[in-house]
Amino acid sequence: MSRRIVIAGASGFIGRYLVEAYRADGWNVARIGRTGDAVWGDSPALTRLLDGAEVLVNLAGKSVNCRYTEANRAQILRSRVDTTRELAAAVQACETPPPLWVNASTATIYRHAEDRPMTEATGELGEGFSVGIATAWERALFDGDLPGTRRVALRMAIVLGDGSALSPLLTLTRLGLGGPQRDGRWWPTRDRLAAGTWHEARAQGGRQKFSWIHIADVLGIIRFLTDRPDLAGIVNASSPNPSDNATVMGVLREVLGMPFGLALPRWVLELGAVAIRTETELVLKSRWVIPERLVDAGYVFSYPELEPAIRQIAAPGPVRAKLPRPSANS
Repeated sequence: MSRRIVIAGASGFIGRYLVEAYRADGWNVARIGRTGDAVWGDSPALTRLLDGAEVLVNLAGKSVNCRYTEANRAQILRSRVDTTRELAAAVQACETPPPLWVNASTATIYRHAEDRPMTEATGELGEGFSVGIATAWERALFDGDLPGTRRVALRMAIVLGDGSALSPLLTLTRLGLGGPQRDGRWWPTRDRLAAGTWHEARAQGGRQKFSWIHIADVLGIIRFLTDRPDLAGIVNASSPNPSDNATVMGVLREVLGMPFGLALPRWVLELGAVAIRTETELVLKSRWVIPERLVDAGYVFSYPELEPAIRQIAAPGPVRAKLPRPSANS
């Protein structure tokens, strides 16, 4: 009898990747979403799907790659917290609940860090809208008693893969705009200050830290957690070798064969963010995250270094693989 995994929010690029990988490994893969094997709001169907499953992975949530309007902020919060609470109720109703529940979270929960890395043990939480979303999301996961289910909040750094946050950076590089994204002075508005979406100018010269993880290692970590019942709670999912924005853009230029790349100052980024309906925080916040618990537990990263990770995703021709397989950690 095949092993069964339930993936909620499987329509995104991470979810699609996990579905394909687990099916290739012979698992019975069930999906929860607005469409799928069970849909949000149908509590009995969710419970039936989860009962007897080996793993639950929840990736549900509206993309943060948008303008942080009042309506979008409410949807970003609701799409994470409400779905997580709905899954908790369904797990609680199972006769044989899944022994492992891996719930997406974000490394953005940590403060802007230029002075030292953030680990699970010593990391300091930040403030503002994005941090508030992340803390509410994790609180919804860990609230309540689920004695038969081990819960893990996977604080993911920027995930690199086809269709990821790397895509707009690749486009900029190909257009000759592949220099660093430089922070600088920009005036706040009353609405952004009130909403907690204002980004204060900090790192200079594109030296804001860039913590990242290859999508193959997201899969590898979930596999690893499945066979490690001693690991629960907060787990940082990031490469042990974070980079910075200027270095990332330099690697992209090298991989794509671009001899130059113009830097983009804060004022250009702010105007461009309005045009493409996104926020500058996504490229200007310094995210310096280390996966201390995974490293201590013996997880071996398939892509610990930045250049091979980017080359696997972005390089043309046979260097690029459709579905990279992580190291055998489980």
